[in-house]
Amino acid sequence: MEFLSAKAVAEKWDISRRRVQVLCEEGRIQGAFKLSDVWVIPKDAQKPADRRKTKKQPTE
Repeated sequence: MEFLSAKAVAEKWDISRRRVQVLCEEGRIQGAFKLSDVWVIPKDAQKPADRRKTKKQPTE
């Protein structure tokens, strides 16, 4: 199995490295684990849905 770093996954998914780290900490990326102080993520891991609240656009 091939693995990627949080930085590589962030570039692949077009999100920040910190967001990838948070997803790993929350256990939302299947197969991800921490090796020393580095997150290791399976190359074929799926990007989880974004469950953060979004701002609603004001209606005119």
